[in-house]
Amino acid sequence: MNEKIERTARTDTTDLDKQAVALRYEADKGAPYIAAKGRGLIAEQIIELAEQHGVHMHQSPELVDVLVRLELGEEIPEALYRAIAEIIAFAYSLKNEQLSRPSVQRDAGYRS
Repeated sequence: MNEKIERTARTDTTDLDKQAVALRYEADKGAPYIAAKGRGLIAEQIIELAEQHGVHMHQSPELVDVLVRLELGEEIPEALYRAIAEIIAFAYSLKNEQLSRPSVQRDAGYRS
C-alpha cells in the first residue's frame, strides 16, 4: 500500500508577502519533498486547496522561509527531518483522534 501524506506550511503577513509550501511524503520514496510552493496569489491557492481537502496546515514563518528556497520535487534537507517529523506526527495524532470520535457533524468553519 502506497501511503501519501501532504502537509502545508504557511505564513500570513500581507497578501503580497504570503508564502505557502506543500510537502508530500510517500513512505516508499524516502524523505518528504516539496510538492508545491508559492508566494502571493499562488500561496493563497495552495492554502485554499489544502483547506478544501482537509490537509493539516502548520504555521511556521521560519520553516516556510527555508522550504520556499527548495526546488519543486526536492527532498527536505536532513537538518529539517526532526521538525517535519514532529509536524507529521502531530497531524497523524489529530487524524487518529478524529477517527476515534463518534460521528459528529462539523461546523462549516471547522478545520482539521
